[in-house]
Amino acid sequence: MSWLAIDRIDADGSTLECTLRSSPDLERFLTGEPFRVSYDRSIEGVPEGILAIPALANVCPVAWANGGDVYVDRVDATFAHALEEVEASLCSMHDFLEGGTLYARETTSATVTERSVAGDDRHATGDATEDGGSALLFTGGVDSTCSYVRHRESEPTLVSIRGWTITPDRADDEKWDTLRARVSSFADERGLETAFLETNALSALDHAMLLAHYRRYVDGAWYSSVGHGLGLLGLCAPMAAARDVSDLYLAATHWDGIDLEWGSRPDVDERVRWTATRCHHDGYHLTRQDRLDVIADYVRCDAPNLELQTCNRRLDGNCGECEKCYRTAVGLRLSGLEPSNHGYPFSDADYDQLRRSLEAGAWELGEDERYMWEDIRDRVLEAGPEPRSPEERAFFEWLRAADLESLVEDTRAPLSHRLFRVGARNAPTPVYNAAYPALKTMQTGLERVRSR
Repeated sequence: MSWLAIDRIDADGSTLECTLRSSPDLERFLTGEPFRVSYDRSIEGVPEGILAIPALANVCPVAWANGGDVYVDRVDATFAHALEEVEASLCSMHDFLEGGTLYARETTSATVTERSVAGDDRHATGDATEDGGSALLFTGGVDSTCSYVRHRESEPTLVSIRGWTITPDRADDEKWDTLRARVSSFADERGLETAFLETNALSALDHAMLLAHYRRYVDGAWYSSVGHGLGLLGLCAPMAAARDVSDLYLAATHWDGIDLEWGSRPDVDERVRWTATRCHHDGYHLTRQDRLDVIADYVRCDAPNLELQTCNRRLDGNCGECEKCYRTAVGLRLSGLEPSNHGYPFSDADYDQLRRSLEAGAWELGEDERYMWEDIRDRVLEAGPEPRSPEERAFFEWLRAADLESLVEDTRAPLSHRLFRVGARNAPTPVYNAAYPALKTMQTGLERVRSR
C-alpha cells in the first residue's frame, strides 16, 4: 500500500513548516527535508486546516501517480472537496495517474474569528464572497501582465514565488532580489500591494526523481505537465487567509483550442478553492497574440514605458537571443509596438538569425511553443500589419510555409539523456542517490517551469 503523510504542521511567525513521511515505495520522491514556505507577514492566526493546503497541493499528485493515499490531521473542508475534483481532472488528463484517497482526522471550516487574521471580519464560513480582495500570481511576463490589465480595477495584490524558476539556494539570491525589485517597482507605480513567498517545494519533493520517473509520460517537466497549477495556488492559501483574498488569479499559459496535458488548465485551476477563496484560470479565451493586443492597448492608453520580462536566460532584462525573447518581440511587432521600447533588443536584422536558429533546432521546443508560433503565423495570415522591411517580409513568408511540427520534433532531448533518465527511474534508491548529481546537472537547461 502506497501512502504519504503530512505531520507536525507548524506556523512560527511568517514561516510554515511540516514533515513528510511515506511508504517505502514512495521514499525516493522525498529528500527528507521538511516542507517549508515563508511568507512576508505573520500566518500564526491562520487555521490549521488552511495551513495544510500548501503541502497537500504539492504532495497529492505524487501520491496519485502511484495509487497512494494521503494522510493529514486537519484540512479545510472546502479544499478537501476541491482536491477530489482536481484529482478527477488530472487523472482524466494523464493515464499514468491512478488516484488515491485523502484521509483527515478532522475537516474544518474557518470561523469569523479565525478568518480575521488581517483584522477584517467580513468573511464567515463558506466559499468566496465579493467582499474580499483579489490577488494575482505575477512575474511581469505576457500572461500575468495581461491578467493585471484585465483586472486592474480591482487593484490585485501581486504575488511572486521563489522556489520554482528561482531556487531557494543562496546562488539565486541575486535573481530573487531582481525579481522582487522589478515587481515592487511595477506595484509602486500603480499603488498595489505585493506578497512574496519562498518555498523549498522542489527540494522537499525530489524533483529530479519525479522528472526521471515520469518524463516519459509528459511533454515537459513534472510540475509543468502535472503539478504547477494546483501547487502554485495551494502555496498561496495561508497568504490569502492572512490578507483576506477572496479571488486568486493564475494567468493562463495556453488558450481554448489547445488540448495539451498541462498542469495549469481551466479544469484544474478553476476547481481549486478553500474557505473564503476561489481560484481563477485567467485569460484562457485569449491567445498569446490576443494578450499582447490587450497589453498594447494598455501601453497606448496608460503605460507607454511598460517593459515586459519573459527571458529564459536572465531576470534583469531580456537577452534578446533566446527563443522566448524572439517570439515575444515578433508578437509585439504584430500588435503594433516596437519591441525595443518595451524591453527587447530587437531589430529587422534579427529576423534572419531567428529563422536560422529555428531551422537548426537551436532551442529545445515543446508542443506549447509550436502552438505559440502557429498563433503568430495565424496573425500574419489573417490580419498582420504590412511588413515594414524586406527582412520582416522574408521572415513572414518563411513562417507561412514552415513545418512547425517538424521543428518541434527535431529538438527533442538527445537519446543519451533519455536513456539516463530510464536508468535513474529503475535504480534502487541508494544507486539513484549516487547518480543524482549527474541527473541534476543534465536536467538544468532542459527542463523548466515556464515563467508567466
